[in-house]
Amino acid sequence: MIDILLSGTTQGLIWALLALGVYVSYRILDVADLTCEGCITLGASVAALMIWKSVNPVIAIVVAFIAGCLAGVVTGVLHTKFKIPPILAGILTMISLYSINIHIMSYATKTECTANLSLLTFRDGTVYAKLQKLLGLNKASASIILGIVLCVLIVCALYWFFGTELGSAIRATGNNGKMCRAQGIDTDMIKIVGLALSNGLIAVSGAMLCQYQGYSDVNMGVGSIVIGLASIIIGEALFARAKNFMMKLIGIVVGSIIYRVVVALVIFSGMPSTDLKLMTAVVVIIALTIPHLFKKGHKKKKVTAKNKEVAENE
Repeated sequence: MIDILLSGTTQGLIWALLALGVYVSYRILDVADLTCEGCITLGASVAALMIWKSVNPVIAIVVAFIAGCLAGVVTGVLHTKFKIPPILAGILTMISLYSINIHIMSYATKTECTANLSLLTFRDGTVYAKLQKLLGLNKASASIILGIVLCVLIVCALYWFFGTELGSAIRATGNNGKMCRAQGIDTDMIKIVGLALSNGLIAVSGAMLCQYQGYSDVNMGVGSIVIGLASIIIGEALFARAKNFMMKLIGIVVGSIIYRVVVALVIFSGMPSTDLKLMTAVVVIIALTIPHLFKKGHKKKKVTAKNKEVAENE
């Protein structure tokens, strides 16, 4: 049971990076971007290729981040410059990345078509193995420590960035794009930067997931957007009263951990892995519905109390 909780926590910390990326586009920038499902695989494919070429795994993560940013730029340009709706722009980029990811993994194996890339023979070249050897820890402890450190660094970096002039412009554009344009802000460029940052974080999540699992697969991103949204919704439900931006970011990380731990426990209880996507959809539906029901119930109580007060005064 402890091993399951540790595994769920570790994966939650990795997927939290994806959830933070989705949060940037979905909540802050207010753009429904579906590039996510191709971009997480892009990060994994690039990282796997780098490790196959004996590149330092930290550099592999940085390269994956850059690749993710480029994918976000493509989506942003399609949306802002060619006036393609954001959902369709994301879908077009995601579809394109499917073939690109296969080409990246095929380049490593020197074959025409490689849909997955194993790191079993390069397990000592992953960032987890390097940290494990450096600190003399087991894989579980090294994985959790690395996940916590990376999440803390990224949350602090995001908190700092969105306090800068550029970050504030991204938040303002997502809140009221028309007002920003009236103030002379280039909202098209701001959207491109925001989508680049979002997909860069998602690619980092893919790079970390690839090194943790020991392989990259072309279909590993299927349903990832739902996982990211589930983590965001759970985090927002737990930190509903949080006004501070830092607490909101922490809430997303906590939401991701809770989601992955729940998934691990459900699988341990005997649920077939084929039903995992169905369970994910059910969790998102429940997380979306409960706050609405609470709000509706609170409003009904408020109206009832007011009517009772009026009746007593009469």
